[in-house]
Amino acid sequence: MELPHDLVRTLLAAVDEGTFDAAAASLHVTPSAVSQRIKALEQRTGRVLLMRTKPVRPTESGEVVVRFARQLSALEQAARLDLGIAQDEADGTGATGPRAAARLTLVVNADSLATWFLPALTRVPQDPPVCFELLREDEGHSAALLREGRVMAAVTSAAEPVAGCTVRPLGRARYLPAATPEFTERFLSGGPLSRLLPHAPVVVYDRRDELQDRFVRTLTRGRAGASPLRHHVPTSEGFRDAVAAGLGWGLVPDIQAAPLLSAGTLVELAPGKHLDVPLYWQQWKLDTPSLAAVAEAVAGAAAEFLHTRA
Repeated sequence: MELPHDLVRTLLAAVDEGTFDAAAASLHVTPSAVSQRIKALEQRTGRVLLMRTKPVRPTESGEVVVRFARQLSALEQAARLDLGIAQDEADGTGATGPRAAARLTLVVNADSLATWFLPALTRVPQDPPVCFELLREDEGHSAALLREGRVMAAVTSAAEPVAGCTVRPLGRARYLPAATPEFTERFLSGGPLSRLLPHAPVVVYDRRDELQDRFVRTLTRGRAGASPLRHHVPTSEGFRDAVAAGLGWGLVPDIQAAPLLSAGTLVELAPGKHLDVPLYWQQWKLDTPSLAAVAEAVAGAAAEFLHTRA
C-alpha cells in the first residue's frame, strides 16, 4: 500500500486549516477535491482518518498519517536546503525571495520558555537559517502534541518516548515555595507551615497546575493540598509577579526567584525544601541537520540552567 504524497499533504492541510474550505484555499484546489482526496486516502488505509467536526480533528489513525506528512515535509525541506533550491524554485514559480529556511515546530512549557529555552535557540547555527514556531503547553501535556503530529520536538516531563520519537533527559527544573514577607507574616505565622499553608491563598498557573498541591502534600503527608483560595495567572512572568505582589504564595522557578529573594521582595517559606520537575527532550526519529542542531543547543543550555540532582 502506498500513501500518495498529494493525498497525505491534503490531509495535513485539512488538519492545520481546520476546514475543507480553508484547506482548499491553501492548496489552490476546490473543497470537493479536498474531500475526494481524503476519502481516497481513507479507502487506501482502510481507516477513518478525520472526524468531520468544526474544526476537523484527526482520529488516532489520522494522527499517524499527519505525523508522517510533517516528517515528509521536513525531509523535503532539508533536501531543498542541501541542494540549494529555494522554495520558489521548488514550487516552479521561478521567483526570487529570501533564502530558504528550515522551519521547526516545537512545544515548550511556559517556565522554560521564560527562563532558559530562548537562550538555547540563539545557539542554533543559522547557516542555513532556521525558523521556529513555538507552542506553549504544560510540561505534563506537551507529549500529546507529539503524538498528534503537531510538533517535531517537545520539552516534556514524560520519560516514556512517544511512538516514533527519541527521548533525552535534560535535567530538573527547581521550584521554590515563596511569598512576600508581608504575606508570610499575615497568613503563615503563629503555627507550623504544614498546618497553615493548606489554608493560605495561593497562586496557580491554570486549572491543570498541580505543583502547589504536590508541595503541600509533601508537608502534610498527603492529608491536604493547597487552598481553594486560588488566583489563576497563566503566564510565567505574571505568576512570578503575582507572588511578588502578595496575592498568594507559589512555587517560583529558582532562576526567577533568585533576584527577588536577594532583594528581600520574596522569602522562602521552607528553606532547604523545594520541588523538582524532571524535564526531557523528545523529538521525532528524523535525521535532519536542523533538528539535530536544535537538540544539541537545547541539551547544552539545559546542562547550564537545570539541576542534575534532586
